[in-house]
Amino acid sequence: MSNIKRSVSMYSLQDEYARGSMKLPEIFEYLNGMGTGLEFISDQMMHNTPEPTEEDLKVWDSLVEKYEPTLVCNDIFINTCLYKNRSFTKKESINALIKEIKLANRLGFKMVRLVSKTQADIIEPVLSYAEKYNVILSLEIHAGMSFDNPHTQEFVEVMRKLNSPYVGLTIDTGIFCRRQPRVFANYFRHLGVNEELIALTDKVFASGSDMKVYNTENGKPGERFAKDVAALIKTPAETQYAFLADGYENSPFDILDEYMPYATHFHGKIFEMTEEGIEYSIPFDELIKYLDQKGYKGYISTEYEGNRWTLPGSPMKEKENTEAHQALLKKCIEEL
Repeated sequence: MSNIKRSVSMYSLQDEYARGSMKLPEIFEYLNGMGTGLEFISDQMMHNTPEPTEEDLKVWDSLVEKYEPTLVCNDIFINTCLYKNRSFTKKESINALIKEIKLANRLGFKMVRLVSKTQADIIEPVLSYAEKYNVILSLEIHAGMSFDNPHTQEFVEVMRKLNSPYVGLTIDTGIFCRRQPRVFANYFRHLGVNEELIALTDKVFASGSDMKVYNTENGKPGERFAKDVAALIKTPAETQYAFLADGYENSPFDILDEYMPYATHFHGKIFEMTEEGIEYSIPFDELIKYLDQKGYKGYISTEYEGNRWTLPGSPMKEKENTEAHQALLKKCIEEL
């Protein structure tokens, strides 16, 4: 039996929440019934974050007291684009992150997920607050902005320099896609994207690569993009497809070898759980074996993202995919 633990990100239920099918109490009850840890999205599900009202905090407190969940992580966003005419200054970003740290502590979380584009230069100035409030700052390594991204490397350099248990990484498993998500391809097929473009993406994945690698040379669009991809783009939908296809990476697991000492959390990204009980694009059985061999003892948090690729008129299957993924994780962990 592995020491890897399971949780669910409320991001997986965002459509249920946004449409009012599930409010916060229903989500707490649902996750309590699944027996997993809880990952919160305070910007989405708590008004006036990072400074909620006492009334909102009392609602939260009552739910925590009633269900006694394991509070794993709060996903936060430093909203640097809050103003129409400018981005946050460094000082404003620091102050915003300090507020988020204090809120995480107040809610009962010991870790916050920093969105991928969080400024690296605001981490050291807030480290004393992270220590004081016992909150780990964990940058998300997300597909499309993985370890070769200059912005990500800026954070990694700061993280290594500080060498603190309060600064780490949240690894999004979208960097381990072995096939392009089928729901993604079908969604754009529905919009009229030509089959040649979709087939090219499938072919690139089958070769062991991905479109981010295929399209670029030295970080910029290369000859293959101009020759093979751009030549197939005729419509706005095809432009959007080509842009978003870059966001699914096909990295080997050993890309994590040097970063595992800093891995504080994993997002178990899923797009489509199949009838066979596996994720169509990501081999979680192999990934969990790798993590176990590396001694990882933290959480893998189900993060369903296939909802955005639901075809018009089709049901949104957030609960079904979440439950199927939790069953897969449980099986894989117990078999180790």
